Amino acid sequence: MPATVTLQTPRLSDYPELVRVWEASVRATHDFLPDAYILLLRDHVLARYLDAVMLVCCKDHKGRILGFAGVANGRLDLLFIAPQARGQGLGKRLLRHAVAELNAARLDVNEQNPQALGFYLHQGFEVYGRSETDGLGQPYPLLHMRLIRTGA
Repeated sequence: MPATVTLQTPRLSDYPELVRVWEASVRATHDFLPDAYILLLRDHVLARYLDAVMLVCCKDHKGRILGFAGVANGRLDLLFIAPQARGQGLGKRLLRHAVAELNAARLDVNEQNPQALGFYLHQGFEVYGRSETDGLGQPYPLLHMRLIRTGA
């Protein structure tokens, strides 16, 4: 991971860039979603989802957002990395921050996104349930995951 990447709370003025990162990330990893649905979700991200969570983002030395996470009520609702920044440890850094600082212990992941599922399993989460539909009732199954508590 580049040493000059910082974690910070995004401002309202960062929202358009967050949405661009979200869309680029979804297009790179969610090939099962039709374009029209991605556009619908993008509108929801900007109008509803960003304001419904505690946000943290990674910015590079030029102030560009490379990824972000959002947590609400102990659940990681958003974790998206810009395609050009994948594989640099940013997702792990954001997830660890979400767990340690924002008390994230649960999340949902698209069943059709095996890379994300593998990432969360590797980071200490386990599947405990499944829904046939996504949060908008569409036929994109979700796996419900929780952090495995160790040393308790």
